[in-house]
Amino acid sequence: MSHATLTPKSRSSLRGAILPKWFPWAVAGGSVLLGLGISAAAGLHSSIQWALIAAVLFVAGSYGISARVEGVRQAKDRVATSMVWVAFLMALIPLLSLIWETVKQGVKVLDGYFLSHSMGVVADSEPGGGIYHAILGTLEQVGLATLFSVPIGVLTAIYLVEYGRGRLAKAVTFFVDVMTGIPSIVAGLFVLSLWVLILDMGPSGIAGSFALCILMIPVVVRSTEEMLKLVPNELREASLALGVPKWRTILKVVLPTSIGGIVTGVMLAVARITGETAPVLLLVWGTDFINANPFQDPQESLPMYIYLQYSAGSDPAYDRAWAAALTLIAFIMILNLAARGIARWKAPKTGR
Repeated sequence: MSHATLTPKSRSSLRGAILPKWFPWAVAGGSVLLGLGISAAAGLHSSIQWALIAAVLFVAGSYGISARVEGVRQAKDRVATSMVWVAFLMALIPLLSLIWETVKQGVKVLDGYFLSHSMGVVADSEPGGGIYHAILGTLEQVGLATLFSVPIGVLTAIYLVEYGRGRLAKAVTFFVDVMTGIPSIVAGLFVLSLWVLILDMGPSGIAGSFALCILMIPVVVRSTEEMLKLVPNELREASLALGVPKWRTILKVVLPTSIGGIVTGVMLAVARITGETAPVLLLVWGTDFINANPFQDPQESLPMYIYLQYSAGSDPAYDRAWAAALTLIAFIMILNLAARGIARWKAPKTGR
């Protein structure tokens, strides 16, 4: 009985036709040109319109050509890939447009003087002034909120993952889920009624920090909880088998293993509360002068500074608002870069 063998020539004959690697780029370029042509012929002046036309042509072109050359099965795969790329670009283009517009408008007055001076006696309609008082207020308010929120959030997550059983754990999980969806204005009103109206403490930076703390805790709990769940149980079991107490296992094994994800979650929570305006508007009130004491008298913050300057309606105020927005974006970016550095530094070392 003879066995047939496949030669390289016979093996290649079993394969279907395959489009070259540059095919998606060619289709994308053709779709852009055709989309521009259709937009010009139809009198469409919006960039969004021709971009959507080009996206539809890209997906349809990828499917039509691939189905004719490679077959329907491969064409469906290319359509899925094309739709992923289109969705990615649709999410990326608004982000890049926002950053570009903020940088273009914000660099007009952003300099050392702007960062190191307050509004002082400068009127909103006059040029000059700065955001030093707003930067100082934001750093103090967010710093205090982080100082309060991170220990509470991390310890709550440890309880839910390592110890939580029964009705109490379910109740804590339920209330954390509810707190995740609380609007920022509701948190501000709660602190306003308790701290300012009932206790008669008056507006201050610490009052705004309490409201930001309410918004930050559920984010820290949820992110930390998910990171702790990713730690393999084998690591816990190995530590416990050596006679190490559970609290020490959590401190020396579980937390160092998940510290990278925990720090990233904390930075995401910080980034969320840094841009909040409603609680600060209710509880901190704002001031044009420097107030380095967050426990007494009104303070300023970057989000409220942007809102107030843009509401002023003058060209110098618009320029200051854009510069403050650029500063806020840079602040968030620095926080994220610092989080990545800390996560990489504290991540457990791997080796053979």
